[in-house]
Amino acid sequence: MKRVLTALALTSALVAPGMAMAREVTFNTTLTDYGGKEAYLAFYVTDANGAYVGSLWMSGTKAKYYDSLSDWYRYTGGSTAEVDGITGASVGSGRSLTVSFDLADALFDAGYELHIDAAVEDMRDSPSEIVVPLTSEGAGKPVSGSSYIAQFSYDM
Repeated sequence: MKRVLTALALTSALVAPGMAMAREVTFNTTLTDYGGKEAYLAFYVTDANGAYVGSLWMSGTKAKYYDSLSDWYRYTGGSTAEVDGITGASVGSGRSLTVSFDLADALFDAGYELHIDAAVEDMRDSPSEIVVPLTSEGAGKPVSGSSYIAQFSYDM
């Protein structure tokens, strides 16, 4: 289990200093058995207007493939500063990934959405393969992806 406990700039920017309340959230992602190389995944948040707020985590460390995470890349210009210190190993076909974060309570039930872009070398890219509203009610409810992600859920 890859454990990332971070006070992200994204969470502190959304709550007044000294008033930040956070909760541990665990993302559970299972990939389909697509038979290709390991997948790159980008987890990022947009606000109620669809504007990019920040990156939470990215699997895969080779920056030359980041442009294949096309929605994330469009929002960030591929800035490696967006993922500095929060990158991890890519995830293989049919495998599962569990990542935990401390996320500000202000992100939940306020119109924010979690996006997951997926890309696999020599296969088609899957921008915004998963898009889920960050809500208390959505916790524990599995969502299917459109290509490489068989199932995604988050728990609080």
